[in-house]
Amino acid sequence: MRSLHVNGIDLHWREDGDPEGRPVVFANSLGTDLRLWDDLLPLLPKGLRLIRFDLRGHGLSGCPEAPYEMDTLVADVEALIDALALEAPVFAGLSIGGMIGQGLAAKRPDLLRALVLSNTAAKMGEAAMWQTRMQAIREDGLASIGDAVMQRWFAPAFLQTDALPAWRNMMCRTPQEGYLGCCAAIAGTDLATSTAKLTLPVLGIAGADDGASPPELVKGTVDLIDGARFEVIDGTGHLPCAEKPEAYAEILTRFLKEIGHV
Repeated sequence: MRSLHVNGIDLHWREDGDPEGRPVVFANSLGTDLRLWDDLLPLLPKGLRLIRFDLRGHGLSGCPEAPYEMDTLVADVEALIDALALEAPVFAGLSIGGMIGQGLAAKRPDLLRALVLSNTAAKMGEAAMWQTRMQAIREDGLASIGDAVMQRWFAPAFLQTDALPAWRNMMCRTPQEGYLGCCAAIAGTDLATSTAKLTLPVLGIAGADDGASPPELVKGTVDLIDGARFEVIDGTGHLPCAEKPEAYAEILTRFLKEIGHV
């Protein structure tokens, strides 16, 4: 296990693939950790340097007191990329990870080669909805919303598989303070203005059955960006890289080839 002290906390990170290869950085969603990408990475082309990390308050990273701000989450990954001396990485972020990617691309257009916005948007939900969720968690704990979150995360077929309990456990065992901190960051964020000014290559990916960020929401953000591409993966929900990693890998690999990253 590896940890870097950046931006005032210890960030847990992992490297796979070729240490000398062109880098791709993956950022996970609210309530997951870097294992979100486990099934996808072996399906990607050889020769890539694959970097993933746990958001603050998630997995094995440090968990400061909530609330967090999106600018802080952006600064975390900016510091990680700088500390690892990654040269022009492609950044692939899912859900809140995609919001972080949008913020990073706007703040540091020099830093990234391209951006993958998966199951995300410039604005995800209304502040009142997030406040209601945070209050429920404070009163009854993360497990109290576990079943409802699974329904939003996964397509009907995946909900019947024996993989579901592990995903529910991952979400429910997220440090509560970290989950609340990231909820607060999402609640206070609308990136539409800065995202519309992005000029780097962008790929948007949605799950056809995503109950957390429906395809039309993802497409609305992707359409803000000149020249961005948009793909929908049928039979998947909020975590298509876990539900159908082969289909996800095919789309991502095609994009990496198009931009000359592999």
